[in-house]
Amino acid sequence: MSERVELTDQEWRARLSPEQYAVLRGQGTERAFTGAYWDNKDEGTYRCAACDLPLFSSADKYDSGTGWPSFSAPLEPGAVGLEIDTSHGMRRVEVVCSRCGSHLGHVFDDGPAPTGQRYCMNSVSLRLEPATP
Repeated sequence: MSERVELTDQEWRARLSPEQYAVLRGQGTERAFTGAYWDNKDEGTYRCAACDLPLFSSADKYDSGTGWPSFSAPLEPGAVGLEIDTSHGMRRVEVVCSRCGSHLGHVFDDGPAPTGQRYCMNSVSLRLEPATP
């Protein structure tokens, strides 16, 4: 993994759209069934929308029925970090980009085999790099 990306709040605001900023830097969540990638079937690599780190492969993407893009595993073990999130009166595991610390979504233990994990991501936190033919 490359070096950590650390920007000021002003630099993040200049780099990201208002919706991206609200999710990636403000730990927000886009509404279900509204994001660009929840039902996307294109092949490629999903990268962090804030720093471009490769995070997930379309090969690990599946339809969880939740309305958010879901993956069974990150592209590489160190691509994402996990943090306990006790906001909204519940205990969840937040998924963050390991390079820039941006909020991506949450991971749950109700995914498919073999991992049993559901990395439930916000579309706005991702950028799909299409596979080359």
